[in-house]
Amino acid sequence: MASISPYGKRFISYLRREQIKRLLSTRYRVDGRGPEQVRDVEVKVGVVKTADGSAEVRLGRTHVVAGVKVGLGQPFPDAPDEGVLVVSAEVLPHASPYTEVGPPDESAIELARVVDRGIRHCGYVDFKKLAVEGGKAYVLWVDLYVINDDGNLVDAANLAALAALRNTQLPAVVKDETGIKLGRNNKSPLQVEVAKVPVAVSVGKIGGVLLLDPTFEEELS
Repeated sequence: MASISPYGKRFISYLRREQIKRLLSTRYRVDGRGPEQVRDVEVKVGVVKTADGSAEVRLGRTHVVAGVKVGLGQPFPDAPDEGVLVVSAEVLPHASPYTEVGPPDESAIELARVVDRGIRHCGYVDFKKLAVEGGKAYVLWVDLYVINDDGNLVDAANLAALAALRNTQLPAVVKDETGIKLGRNNKSPLQVEVAKVPVAVSVGKIGGVLLLDPTFEEELS
């Protein structure tokens, strides 16, 4: 496990910061983009064979992998007729120079919370269809792993989670003498509403200039 050092402990050199600001004053960025341009995006699904659904996203050099595991459990008390979504995030120790070994810190927890809320409230997944008989419900465990942090983790992690959910296969619910459980032989795709995708768009501001998809250095400038 790893944690991200607080922003107060992150820094880039004064000369690098001034270079970034100077280029932005001419409407250019260090990586050659204009302020309104995003980095190239690559999405692959089915990358974790042991998961019920998975995806990896590369946003420039930012790299996030998402895995979904489907379980059966109790619904939340305030939503007894709905399935459950649980999102967690972990930044691997080699993801950036500022990552430290240890439990997930506030930054990783906040990343998971933002992704969780976006999916939970947009209608991308109809959680009412994930309730099953006997007071049980499907539980979707979405685990986010930051492989490399070059900025804008929210957009990359959100896209990885959405792609992994769309790739998810739901095990059938079976009933026997022991009760209700998940059968692993028969699976069906998790139904998602493509028209209700929660799109994350991160915007930075440096020296009065707004810029889409900030890099790690731009986030520190």
